[in-house]
Amino acid sequence: MSLFFKDADPVFLGAGTKPGLEIWCIENLQVVSVPKASHGKFYSGSAYIVLNTTVPKCGIPQHDVHYWVGENANKVDSALASDKALELDAALGSCTVQYREVGGQETEKFLSYFKPCIIPLEGVYCSQLQHPKDKTYQIRLLTCKGDRAVHVKEVPFSRSSLNHNDVFILDTASKVFLFSGCYSSIQERAKALDVAQYIKENNHSGSCDLVTIDDGKFVGDSDVGEFWSFFGGYAPIPRDVPSDQTPSDSSIKLFWINTQGKLYPKGYDALNKEMLETDKCYMLDCDSQLFVWMGKHTSVTERKTSISAVEDFVRKQDRSTGTHLTFLTEGLETAAFKVYFDDWPNIVEPKLYEEGRGKVAAIFKQHGYDVKELPEQDFKPCINLQGRIKVWRVDGDSITPLTEAEQKKLFTGDCYIVQYTYPGSGRDENIIYSWLGRMSVMEDRREAISHLNTIVNLTKGDSVVAQVIQNKEPDLFFYIFQILIIFKGGKSTQYKKHLEDENSNDDTYDESKNALFRIQGTGLDNMQAIQVDLVSGSLNSSYCYILQTGTCIFTWIGSLSSTRDHEILDRMVEMINPTWQPVSIREGSEPDLFWEVLDGKSEYQKGKEAKGPIEDPHLFVLNISEGDFKVKEIYNFTQDDLTTEDVLVLNCHNEIYVWLGCHANVGGKEQALDLAHKFLEKDVLGEGISLETPIYVVTEGHEPPLFTQFFEWDFSKANMHGNSFERKLAVLKGKVHNLDSPVRKSWKALSRETTPDGSRRTSLSPFQHERNLSPAFPGSGPHLKSPNRDIFSTPTQAVRKLDLTSSQNAGSPTTTSLSHSPISSQSSDILLNNEDVAAENLPIYPYERLTVVSKDPIGGIDVTKREAYLSIEEFEEKFGMEKTTFYKLPKWKQNKLKMTLHLF
Repeated sequence: MSLFFKDADPVFLGAGTKPGLEIWCIENLQVVSVPKASHGKFYSGSAYIVLNTTVPKCGIPQHDVHYWVGENANKVDSALASDKALELDAALGSCTVQYREVGGQETEKFLSYFKPCIIPLEGVYCSQLQHPKDKTYQIRLLTCKGDRAVHVKEVPFSRSSLNHNDVFILDTASKVFLFSGCYSSIQERAKALDVAQYIKENNHSGSCDLVTIDDGKFVGDSDVGEFWSFFGGYAPIPRDVPSDQTPSDSSIKLFWINTQGKLYPKGYDALNKEMLETDKCYMLDCDSQLFVWMGKHTSVTERKTSISAVEDFVRKQDRSTGTHLTFLTEGLETAAFKVYFDDWPNIVEPKLYEEGRGKVAAIFKQHGYDVKELPEQDFKPCINLQGRIKVWRVDGDSITPLTEAEQKKLFTGDCYIVQYTYPGSGRDENIIYSWLGRMSVMEDRREAISHLNTIVNLTKGDSVVAQVIQNKEPDLFFYIFQILIIFKGGKSTQYKKHLEDENSNDDTYDESKNALFRIQGTGLDNMQAIQVDLVSGSLNSSYCYILQTGTCIFTWIGSLSSTRDHEILDRMVEMINPTWQPVSIREGSEPDLFWEVLDGKSEYQKGKEAKGPIEDPHLFVLNISEGDFKVKEIYNFTQDDLTTEDVLVLNCHNEIYVWLGCHANVGGKEQALDLAHKFLEKDVLGEGISLETPIYVVTEGHEPPLFTQFFEWDFSKANMHGNSFERKLAVLKGKVHNLDSPVRKSWKALSRETTPDGSRRTSLSPFQHERNLSPAFPGSGPHLKSPNRDIFSTPTQAVRKLDLTSSQNAGSPTTTSLSHSPISSQSSDILLNNEDVAAENLPIYPYERLTVVSKDPIGGIDVTKREAYLSIEEFEEKFGMEKTTFYKLPKWKQNKLKMTLHLF
């Protein structure tokens, strides 16, 4: 929303109220609006102001202001554009980041607004309609530099302008020639080809030919001969002479700018935030980049003086025209600025709405009002949730397959491999997780990654790979399991050995020990029971809990929990132990025994940990040549930025995706996980991203919907042959039909209730797509100070040969089956067993003697199926349905009905 500064130019009225670009130009010392039809056309003799407004998924609109100065613009227009950019910032509430752009040396962020490029026009901008003059087509020679954002510059039309390092475009009346220097990169050639196509479409209405010329090719092609004829015939291009440039001083300097515009040294290299006073302006000199930091208690006049002083500093220092200037207001510092300061505090201001909505609901509930909290943001699964799941427990160099009942129970001291296979378009797709328990030891974590790599290779290598650490699980992980119980302790040999070495007690769960479980989830298709520390401080009024003691079972219902939580609680009691007969207590009415088991009553939390706002994703390209590791952001990214020679990281804040191009120089997905860890350590955005953030690795041509949802995805572009340049050239020459394009289509969020095919599970809850409500689980293993830091440091191990012919046997100590045959349906087994119960020839007893409260109970019966001893008539009278119908119900629902009739 535009706030409008009273002294701002009226032309800025209403600026920034809508997302997108707004452009103004200095014309006759006035600011005039540039119509959308002229966006991207910049005249070298003019100065412009460009406002880009973005609206994130959560939060207020964000603004970037750029003032662009053409290389032939006069000083008066340039200075006026600078002043007006500051006025626009004030009109928007002094909450913009400002950039100075010089024609031909623009920042990549600025160029990302105008794809594929900016080609400056000669002359000055005129807002009045100009009648075109008839003249012959002017031949131009352009150079294209950059493998992401392309800098296009017109150079003298001469053979001496050509070199072996760059890509050139010769624009003639009948043809557009693309000349690629022999030392230019594939990515540079591909981007230059986009520019050549842009020139063809805009300058020639698409009617001319586009020809590619390779450096060194000079015979055998009429197009090659025609190209060189424009330069008077072929002659060798001289080799470039290395420039003898004296390296500049790379030290970082901070200057204070006084109100008269004079600069005073403030500090060198070792800088900290305390040096920046809120009523002053400063310049940070980083050689090729200069920052002006303006305290929020400075006036517009002081800011104008500071900006002018820095621009004069650049001119007097004879700095390169490529020196970038960025102007920042206190509180809006970019990650590129903060990186030069030691330990810049990472303070995330809570959003008032996010912070307040839960508190208000909690206050009203405590006063007895039935207030519904605003719903959490919906989670849309993106992939088919009708798949099948396999789980293996890691134990050193062996892995053990788990039965269907066991695979819903994980231990914090162990590591697991989880393979989820789901139907795609025309074939099955796989996501393979490594789940690392918070208390697991480093040896098992390393082995888990090795086993993960082995299973991926056995699935032809096109599976999506994910690494998940306990308590940082993504929503999809829980939806895949539906029901999950996480116990304390572990079963692995290395975990047991660690306990012995540390002389620690083994707290691995068993039914004889006291235990406390927190119940969480969003519905009956996403619920978990997490064993927590056996102390009252583990309680939270917003959750329900199960307390297991030696004499009885308590279910504790928090005062701020919902009916949905109660429904999940009932279900999870049965999942942990179906024979339990719990005593239900509400918060505030606990018996003494309850607190005794928890070591006495103490303070505990009331509200759930609030989830942060959903941030927009950022895309980065990784430069990993010769052991170097550099990260560069790609602004305003699209699918076309996924170039096949590169490794990219899509940072979605709560999880990251590593994308591997088919021609990327990366040795498999294990190395990709290592790169992801380095990326997390680098924390490019300065957001304090956790080293335990979930990591997904996807490969080109096999991108799952959970990745493609962040793009406007065109599946015809995936799986094309050749490098980036060859692919684009094939498209331009109409050879797309020869390329191998996948037939998969974008997957829409699927509801199990409407799926016509064989469903693995049936949705039983109206809350099936709500976001996971689980809080961050406090505490980590004392022996694992940095659980994710060294996990990938070991060399890649040889792929193990696993037995693919043995049946999946839970009793097998070491080997496992990795075949892709569907796992037998648990629901089918239950139905079969229950039909057997219905058909059993059992003695008949009256209802009154079968109940758990009977004064004359029947002895010698199976107490887990009291209802089976009822006559057909009495069964239908009590339950309102036939026995066969009853036994087709889910087990939890059977037990709930039996409880209401005192038969359970």
